[in-house]
Parts: sequence; C-alpha cells; structure tokens
Amino acid sequence: MKWLSFTSLALVAPSYALIRFPCAQLVVDRLDPLVNPGLVPSPHLHQIVGGNSFNATMDPAKDMPGESTCTTCQFSEDFSNYWTAVLYFKARNGTYKRVPQYPNSGFDGVNAGMTIYYMQDGLYNFQQTSKVTAFKPGFRMYIGDVNARSKEEIERFRQLTYTCLQDVNTRDPQILDFPKEPCPAGIMTALRFPTCWDGKNLDSADHMSHMAYPESGTFETGGPCPASHPVRVGQLFYEVLWDTRQFNNKEEWPEDGSQPFVWSFGDSTGYGNHGDYLFGWQGDALQRALDSPCYINCPTLKTQNVQAMNSCKKDRVVVQDNIDDWVDTLPGGMVAGM
Repeated sequence: MKWLSFTSLALVAPSYALIRFPCAQLVVDRLDPLVNPGLVPSPHLHQIVGGNSFNATMDPAKDMPGESTCTTCQFSEDFSNYWTAVLYFKARNGTYKRVPQYPNSGFDGVNAGMTIYYMQDGLYNFQQTSKVTAFKPGFRMYIGDVNARSKEEIERFRQLTYTCLQDVNTRDPQILDFPKEPCPAGIMTALRFPTCWDGKNLDSADHMSHMAYPESGTFETGGPCPASHPVRVGQLFYEVLWDTRQFNNKEEWPEDGSQPFVWSFGDSTGYGNHGDYLFGWQGDALQRALDSPCYINCPTLKTQNVQAMNSCKKDRVVVQDNIDDWVDTLPGGMVAGM
C-alpha cells in the first residue's frame, strides 16, 4: 500500500485528531538519558529530535518546555525528545559509514530527523473518533529490545518494522528484519508504541511495564485496554527514512550475499530496532490537539517554518566519535554481529 496523497486526505472530513509532523535533526550523539541516565558516553550512538533542553540526565522533574529555547519539531509547542539508534552500512572491506536520513513525503527541506504521529485510531481510519488521553509531564517510555536477534524475540512488540522503499510513498510490505535486497528509495523504519497506560506511573524500571497493548484485538481495531492498564492514550508512531541509495552497489556488499546494514549497537539482523520517548509538550497543547478536529495539520497548535526547525541545534557532547567518515568500528567500539 502507498501513502494516500495529502489532497485525498484533506477531502475526508475528520471528527477528531491524527497529527503528523516532521522534526528535524537536533543532534547525533552517544547519549541515552532514558536507558543510561547520566552516562557519558552511552554505549551506542543515537539520532535525536525535539527540544534543545536535551541532555545526558533528563531528570523526570525537568521542565522541558521551560528550559528549551527551541524545538526541531514543526509544532513549536512540542519540546519532547524522540530518538532512535543510527543505521550504518558495513562495506565488504569491513569499514562502516553512517547512513544519512532524508525528509518524508510532504516535508521537503527538513534536515534529516523523523516524522512523528499522534493518533486516536489506526492510521487509515479517517474518522479518528476515539477519545484518548494525552501523556503527562514527566512521562517517558521505550519500545523494543536492543538485545533481540530473532523474530521470536521481536514479535512481542507490535509493529516495529522496516519497509524497502520503491519511492518515498511506499508503505508496504512491512517486515521485521532488514531488507535483503537493495532498496531503490532507501529503507524506512517504523516504530509504534503501546497505547494502554496504567494511569499511575509516568515511568517504570524497564520503561515499558507502565504501558501495555490492548487485551484483545489491536489499537487499529479498537481493542479494549486491559484492567491493569485502563487508560487509552494516543498512539505515538515514528517513521525514519534512511537514504541507503548510495550503498546499493552489491559489489560492495558482503561476499556471502548477506545484507550490509547494521545498527549502531552492532545488530545486523534488524530485530534490535527500538525507540525512546520523553514527553515535553507545553501545557495542554497535546490534549487540545487530540480533542480538536485535526487531521495532519492542526490549527489549534502553533507551527514554525522549516528554517526555524532546521536552525534548532544542540552541540555534540561526545565529540571524539567520528560520525561522518568511514571508520573501522562503530562509535563506542561496537562491531557488526554483536
């Protein structure tokens, strides 16, 4: 299936909210304040978007909107931070090169980063009528398993997928591991977070247990939340487009014919796909949006232009990592196959 054109979507009168917006790159750095708070450097490299108050600790009491002076996101009231690992290409000679990112459909000019969605119902439900609760200040969560190296390990997380892009609008098929053949328009990673909250805890020891999936059915089918996690929240969903086109020459791929891509933590299967989220919307902006007739765009939210998004930057902390050139090992000494 391909993503419907924005013109087509605009012709469908929505009842409530599905918002989709770009966030430009804030920084690429070896920091992970959710899983490794205060550890500098963290074990592996991440690409981070959102508010520029991001740091190595991100105390839950931190006033992210108050301490940020800018955000890389299109909605200028969103000072949250969103991040994932970084994709690398491993050449036949054993060296590595960071794969660049490129903007999603409809977001020309945005510097790298990712596309963020908040949804009341499944992506292709144009009515979006379900009532959902916005996250609260201090809320944070994680999805995925950095140590997963098999299909069985990753299947417990719903919808952490890859799409081999034929063009920027390709959305299917979605698979759980890295594509095995060159992709004409790059590789898209998609990360959908759980949608049932326990209603009490803003975090948990594993950053996941305070969240759950519907007890039957799925978010897309309107499945009910379990009694242990009764509060239905909007679905948070990331799309990241990796521009692998410069690496499509199979003569540079491994001699055994295996696919050449590897995450910055050494996973060459793709099953270790994971993402992190720290809520940082200003005031009640997100709840207002979810309660309003927003579809893609949202007149109840303040926006900023691409130039403002791209100009919001954060200096790297771990400057000793060479993240732009060909290197013999991944940042932090990681290697493919870990």
